[in-house]
Formats: sequence, C-alpha cells, structure tokens
Amino acid sequence: MKIDQVLHMNEGMGEASYARNSLLQQKAISIAKPMIEEAITTLYCNTLPRNLAIADLGCSSGPNTFFVVTQIIKFVETLSQQLNRPSPEYQVLLNDLPANDFNSIFKSIPTFKHELYNEIQANKIGPCFISGVPGSFYGRLFPTRSLHFVHSSYSLHWLSQVPEGIEKSNKGNIYITRTSPKKVLKAYYEQFERDISGFLRSRAEELVEGGCMILTILGRRSEDPSSKESAVHIYELFANALNHLVFKGLIQADQLHSFNIPNYIPSSSELKLQILKQGSFKINRTEVSSVHWTHCGTDNQHKSGAYNVAKCMRAVLESLVLQHFGETIIDEAFRVFQELLADTMSKEKTEFFNITLYLTKQSRSCVCFH
Repeated sequence: MKIDQVLHMNEGMGEASYARNSLLQQKAISIAKPMIEEAITTLYCNTLPRNLAIADLGCSSGPNTFFVVTQIIKFVETLSQQLNRPSPEYQVLLNDLPANDFNSIFKSIPTFKHELYNEIQANKIGPCFISGVPGSFYGRLFPTRSLHFVHSSYSLHWLSQVPEGIEKSNKGNIYITRTSPKKVLKAYYEQFERDISGFLRSRAEELVEGGCMILTILGRRSEDPSSKESAVHIYELFANALNHLVFKGLIQADQLHSFNIPNYIPSSSELKLQILKQGSFKINRTEVSSVHWTHCGTDNQHKSGAYNVAKCMRAVLESLVLQHFGETIIDEAFRVFQELLADTMSKEKTEFFNITLYLTKQSRSCVCFH
C-alpha cells in the first residue's frame, strides 16, 4: 500500500466526513494557541517581514484548515497596530498528501477571506495569498529559506510508510501492543527516526534564520511504546473489532495479519532526542496536554461519547481500511468498534495525550532544552 497515494481524511461534508468529525483536532489547536501567539510575537517583532510566509503541514480539509491561519493573521494584525507598522502580505501554504480534499479547501477560500476581513474590521489588512501544496512533508516542499512560520497539528504521528518486515510478525494486531514482538517495536521506532529526521532536515532548509515551528503531535506519557494509553489504546480496540470480523468470517485472518497502521505515537523524550540529533532547532518550550476522548464530538445528548469517538476515528482511518479490506466490512467494523469503545469508556479514564513543541531555527552549534 502506497501511503502517500491512499491516506486521506474523509472528504466532503457528509455524516462521516472529517470536516464534521474533527472537534478533537480543533481542541488540540486551541490548547496550543498561547504558544502560537508567543512564537508569532517573537518572530514578528524580531524580523518585521513585509511578506510573512506561513505553512500548515497536514492541513486536511474542513473548518480546521483555516482555524490556525485565522488565529495567526489576527494576532499579527494586532501586533502591527501596536508597533505602528503596515500589515505584511500573507503567503499561506497549505500542505497535505495528494489524496487530500484540496478542492473543498479551494472552494472555501472566498468565505474564509470574507469572514477574516469582517472579523478584523480593518481596511489596511495585508493581502492574503493562499496556495495548496500536495506532497509528503518528510521531504522538501518549499524553496530554501522561504518560510517564516510552520505549523503542524495531529499529523507527525503518521509515518511515511508501514515499517518494513512486520507483515507476518504482528498477527492479530494493527499497531504496537504488549503482545507485539520486539522486532515490531524496533521497526516502528526506526521508521519514526527516519521520518522525523527527514522532516526536521527539510524544514531546516526551508525556514529563514530565526523562523519557528509549532508542532502538536499525538503522543504518549510513558516511555513504553506498548503502554495502554492515548491512541495506542484506540488502535488496540479497533484491532479487537477486526478480530471479531475474522471470527464471524467477514474477513480473512491473513488480511488482518497484513494490516498495520502507519503511525508512531512518540514520547516527549523520543521527540527531543531526534531534534537534538538533527541539530538545527532550539527547543524553546515543550508542553504535554491531555484531551478526553469525549472531545471527539459535540455535547448532543442523543449522541454517546463512544458514537462520537467511532465517527472521529472512521473519518481518519476509513481510507486505509477501505483500501485493505474493501467497502463491505466498513459499517460493521466501526459498529463493533463503537460497542467496544462504549464498554471501555464506561470503565476507564480515556484520554489522548498531546505533545506541543515550540522550535526556532538556529545555528547547529547550540541546541537548548527547556
């Protein structure tokens, strides 16, 4: 399976779309808002660029696509007024894999601009130029020293590919669990190392000196990659749902054994180690936050927490499940998954853990941790 050609969040505005099932991701962006404002303040006051280039990597589609861009532009406009400076021109670069629903993004640009200008209520706001940039962020996407600010949220836990050599070694599982052989853990971590190194190396080339990044990554608190927490637990429950379908004869056991999620849920120390090894970025701040699984949906009393989590995960995973197993099992797989979620959420405290990093590009001679 070529991940960069297959993976995408569910498109459109339908019941199972990512646009209607991504409140959890919006919550993660909101939690990072103070850090984003700190980074933008430092960047803008130190550089005062006439053209501010902002890249959002893993932008997906739907209301979250312009959520952080709106925050950034509003804050820069406030700073410009405080400093008695003219508004900069804004270059907004929206990146995701080629299968992303870029058409929906492009159709929503006029509405975004209209609402932004009305909300800021300033005739002197700088022009905003928006581009879509399809491609993998584990390689180069932009010209050398062309970016000022990079944002990425809930994207860097995705790997560029399923780790090689685990197809027949992780039977009954779709991710790392306590029953996974050590070679599976090793393969996942080594793929994570390669990918995050490529990401950091590419951004170091593309950012100007003093440019910064805010990265929010779905992570874990434990140093044990098989610990039953955060998204690791979610994937274990979905594997149980697929095993139930094997038991019912709806899918073949070999199909399940060859299906593995191209994710790595890192710890904060694992991320810091990779940043230190790459050497181009100063870590200004690291924060770990938690979001309860129930933030996947609204407070609608007719919709259970498990229903919302299942819909959220379907919007994220359906493209991979559909490609591997076919369309006929989709509804049943997520129905069983919802039942397992309901049972788990009634008995346990269920949370996602987020790791947010504020990084600044610097010379390789000094990398600091705070």
